[in-house]
Amino acid sequence: MWLYKGTIIDSAPEQSQGFVYCIKNKTNGRKYIGKKNFWTTKKMPPLKGKTNKRHRKVETDWRDYMGSSETLLSDVNVLGKDFFQKEILKMCNNKTTLAYWETKLQFDNDVLLRDDYYNQFIGCRITAKGLRDVT
Repeated sequence: MWLYKGTIIDSAPEQSQGFVYCIKNKTNGRKYIGKKNFWTTKKMPPLKGKTNKRHRKVETDWRDYMGSSETLLSDVNVLGKDFFQKEILKMCNNKTTLAYWETKLQFDNDVLLRDDYYNQFIGCRITAKGLRDVT
């Protein structure tokens, strides 16, 4: 169950590409900040007589997603999902703003310098072109 501004989110908004989230371990307070896409593009074979592949927008596994940190996933396997709170911090309309806000929030919270975060690295590649609507 994902919470966004106190409301349960159970369907992917069409206008949003994804979200930046924080998963919190309720037993020890450790947190993980990451990003997740609501949508991905599935490539399909071309129609008969055509050469271009077709593309279809499909929903990802965002509802059940528990992060990519091995340490976090290990704790989830030991404790169970009920001991973790999943909160959406920011909704984003494109992949560039998604990467920007994930990185910004990770640096703002000093996730690499503090022991109360599961994050072990910060990786990003951001271009100015996609950041026109950052707010």
